[in-house]
Amino acid sequence: MALTKNDESVSPVIGTILMVAVTVILAAVIAMYVFGMPANVTKTKVVAATAQLGTQGDILITYQGGQNDDSLTSLNITAPNGSVWYTSSADGALTLSTISGTLVKPGIGAPMTLNPAADWPEGQKHVLVVGAFSDGVSQIILDTYL
Repeated sequence: MALTKNDESVSPVIGTILMVAVTVILAAVIAMYVFGMPANVTKTKVVAATAQLGTQGDILITYQGGQNDDSLTSLNITAPNGSVWYTSSADGALTLSTISGTLVKPGIGAPMTLNPAADWPEGQKHVLVVGAFSDGVSQIILDTYL
């Protein structure tokens, strides 16, 4: 009895695997064009601020700087009662209105103080700090409860 080598089954299996791979790649490319690629994805800015509750019930916010400090133009801080305060000088002074003065980026380490108001809610106090950047982007840099 003579043994013969049969390689016919190898070729159809490899061909089938290659056809499936080509089909999957084509489906991915077509899906990319049909569903589109994300175009205007904004890169997150890297800056930070910290907040702590002071001894008199005030809220002390400190600007910490960060990688994108050079493009920060100003901060606005939403107090626990919903009023919005804006940075008006590099030393951390705050103003309640943007009309009364120009907005300024605080210096790194600049302390900003929100004095307690009668309409602040009891218990935890919500503070929101939003940075405005030179490219027109606004980004939340601190959202905390004290």
